[in-house]
Amino acid sequence: MDKRKILIQLDSDAQPSVFDRVVAIDAGADEVFSYGSVRLEQVRDLVHGAIFTRGPKDLKSTAIFIGGSDVAAGERLLEEVRRHMLPQFGLRVSVLLDANGANTTAAAAVRAASQHLDLKGAAALVLGGTGPVGQRVARLLTRQGTEVRLGSRQRARAEKVCDAIRVKVPDARLEPVATGTSPELQSALHGRTLVIAAGAASAVLLPRSARTACTDLKIVIDLNAVPPLGIEGVEVTDKGAQRDGLICYGAIGVGETKMKIHKAAIAKLFESNDQIMDAEEVYALGTAI
Repeated sequence: MDKRKILIQLDSDAQPSVFDRVVAIDAGADEVFSYGSVRLEQVRDLVHGAIFTRGPKDLKSTAIFIGGSDVAAGERLLEEVRRHMLPQFGLRVSVLLDANGANTTAAAAVRAASQHLDLKGAAALVLGGTGPVGQRVARLLTRQGTEVRLGSRQRARAEKVCDAIRVKVPDARLEPVATGTSPELQSALHGRTLVIAAGAASAVLLPRSARTACTDLKIVIDLNAVPPLGIEGVEVTDKGAQRDGLICYGAIGVGETKMKIHKAAIAKLFESNDQIMDAEEVYALGTAI
């Protein structure tokens, strides 16, 4: 008899995400064990509890989901989880990192762009590129061979993020740019065919005047759902809508695909016990949906 599918939710926040728990159940998990305020020193015992309670052939029915609003904390938890697996004995479980929805949201945004544009050799600008979602959008685009300008109000912050991405994607075609003033934004937009805005809620990153002045632009994707939106003139529900001669996506328009990817990723965890799903793995899954 197959074992019940158990998802162990490790959340860096004090209150584990209800959203993530509901999605897990809808995606096929039979039980969700949720732990909040998880610290690095607690991870070993949580992992050992997962890998020592079932035999290797049944460990595909146990998996770990790493969430929380702090993506950097989630990344540290992932590394610690990996440290305490014992793959040489078959004692490991599959793991998905999606802290703050960063991986599934970025994957959905890049997938949307790929429906209209050959990403290899394309020219993109990622606004809000130093945030958790923006970093992953830039990382996924460079993996596809896109020439990416990573924008931030402070160029020094953009440079730091670009350096971090190059560690994972050594051949990344990546340029840090400042976008804090109108002239800086216009310069960053020059020659770009794709803009993805991944900034903080209620921050207008691309005003209509700057958008309409960029004659090369073809696709704009805004991942902010809180008014005022990140790209002025784009509606939150846009899903490939034509506006001012551009193909437009809003946060809800992207969100439908994000939810499909999230559920598919949870379901895939229970196919085997040897998967580590970060941005690239989540995007690969999203391209098949």
